[in-house]
Amino acid sequence: MGVVAEPSQFILLVEDTLHQQFIYRYLRLRYGAHAMRVVKAPSGEGSAEQWVRERFAVEVEACRGRQAETRLIVLIDADTRTVQQRLAQLDQALRDAEVPLIPDGTEEIARLVPKRNIETWILCLNDVQVNEDTDYKTTRDNWTELIRPAVSTLYVWTRPRTAVPLSCVESLQMGIRELQKCRL
Repeated sequence: MGVVAEPSQFILLVEDTLHQQFIYRYLRLRYGAHAMRVVKAPSGEGSAEQWVRERFAVEVEACRGRQAETRLIVLIDADTRTVQQRLAQLDQALRDAEVPLIPDGTEEIARLVPKRNIETWILCLNDVQVNEDTDYKTTRDNWTELIRPAVSTLYVWTRPRTAVPLSCVESLQMGIRELQKCRL
């Protein structure tokens, strides 16, 4: 009684390969070997964030419909919108599909919304001073090299009772709280 079963699967709904590498490495570090089903926007076929929004309700239902413990991690950039606007769009996608909204405190579904994009989080986690209005996407070519140390920092920052530094951007602080919900 009161014990949460270990998830048998993670569903990762992501925009691109960088998102996939980031969250996959984090989950492997935090939980070890688990089945992960990656649902990634097709490359070169329009807006990846729109594709994720359109696919969101399907994956929420898939997560909720599994008999085995399953977690859904959605990673979608806020881009020029606010995090709250992007979350409202995800909620609207559920309403449009007539899928019940995600209640506060649910452990099964984490919505990660980097402002402006995942590159902001990667730099922040690598102890680079950033702001959430600048688009850092084109400032480097070596984003993959920065993922491993970023994920190591994220792992530490998501541990219970860890004080997150003041330099941590707001959207990442929100993301940390979302990831902490997916406890085992």
